Amino acid sequence: MSKYRCAMPLPPLLLTRPLAAQVVLAVVLPIAYGLLTGWTLGHSAAVYAVLSVLGILGGLGAGFDHLGADQGFVRGICGGLLFGASILAAHGLTGTQAKASLPHPHVVLVVITVVLGALLGAIGGGLRARTEARRAAIAPAL
Repeated sequence: MSKYRCAMPLPPLLLTRPLAAQVVLAVVLPIAYGLLTGWTLGHSAAVYAVLSVLGILGGLGAGFDHLGADQGFVRGICGGLLFGASILAAHGLTGTQAKASLPHPHVVLVVITVVLGALLGAIGGGLRARTEARRAAIAPAL
């Protein structure tokens, strides 16, 4: 008996979801989360740090929505750009003093979120491809 027989089904790939779900997952979610993270920047350094790390790690999950490192890489670039830019936009709109230090110039934050998002997205996409391949290889044995 295969160890994958009882494995949970994989989430659907982003491109197989309805268009509205694609827009929410790939555009609205990183912007909304970036806005929340940017708002916390003016209120709590600790909360900002936690939300930033979780947001960047979200690139791994976003990449897993794609079949292959190349697709995950592109999703990570887009998500990292939206997330990082939204952090700066929210912080700028609130007009509060940052409780955590930001790189100078601030646009470097966006570069960091794009690079980390791309790398983690590629890892996530690669993991998805490897998981799919393993399941396909085992499926005939069931």
